[in-house]
Amino acid sequence: MKRMGGTLSMRCITALTLGAALAAPIAPASARAQVFALTRDELIEFTAKNPFDRLPDGRPKIPDAMIERARELSMEEILTIAAQGYRNQYVDGWQLLQPGKKLVGRAFTVQFMPARPDLDRLAAARAKARGMDSLNNQAVIDMLQAGDVVVVDLFGKKEQGTFVGDNLFYYIMKATRGAGMVVDGAIRDLEGISTMDMPAYFRRADPSAIGNVTLSGWNIPVRIGGATVMPGDLVVGDREGVYFVPPELVENMLDRADESRIHDEWTRMKFNEGKYKSSEIYGSPRDPQLKKEYEEYLKKRLEEIRKKRGVQK
Repeated sequence: MKRMGGTLSMRCITALTLGAALAAPIAPASARAQVFALTRDELIEFTAKNPFDRLPDGRPKIPDAMIERARELSMEEILTIAAQGYRNQYVDGWQLLQPGKKLVGRAFTVQFMPARPDLDRLAAARAKARGMDSLNNQAVIDMLQAGDVVVVDLFGKKEQGTFVGDNLFYYIMKATRGAGMVVDGAIRDLEGISTMDMPAYFRRADPSAIGNVTLSGWNIPVRIGGATVMPGDLVVGDREGVYFVPPELVENMLDRADESRIHDEWTRMKFNEGKYKSSEIYGSPRDPQLKKEYEEYLKKRLEEIRKKRGVQK
């Protein structure tokens, strides 16, 4: 795979953030603060409602067990978060690699913008002062770890908007243990990538190498389509599209999904009996005795599911 030409640099999420980034003094190379990335303390502040532990970089660490439970989710089950005010978390219209493979993991966000020379020069100087040899797509790819879904705002760019080709795709697959990627832009070497066992959502494919773009930052809030994505969000993708779920909503969403699946299970069981019209069963039983039967079935199945998971509620 060809290396990208030119030097990449910066984009900030708001005028306030941009101003702070430009005004900040150059820190020693050993400092934890990184070029155009939120510090650990800032990430904790931005995700203050996170109920879980945190990764070393400060992102919320949704437990692995919940990540696995999320593999069973449908888009309709995740839609319950809209009732809590999160209406801008879903994006569709993607090209899918491995469409039968669910994408699930924790968001590692990356942001680019159209190249601008003065910001490129500034970013290159700041990166050098922090001991970074380069500020490009590989600089952030090398930060990924197991369970990360890299979520890339490349503003829908096609030509020279290719975040990875087959070699870097393979590296990400190994580093994240196949969690996946979401690229609001392009990828290249699609022929080679198509044989690799990692889900990917992207807008286009193009043979060009990445270039004429500025690296804005990583582990900052980004916009993907009409959704706002925070570092550490739960990312869930299937054939319909991709959802980005705030960590504080995950446990309740998963519990409600259990109830939804049990409701569907009971409904189809009653349909199979051939004694009822659909309106008598779905969406809620009309007959009080049937309703009681359903409630007892729900309680029993929830207890079975929680016992199997070793959860006491």
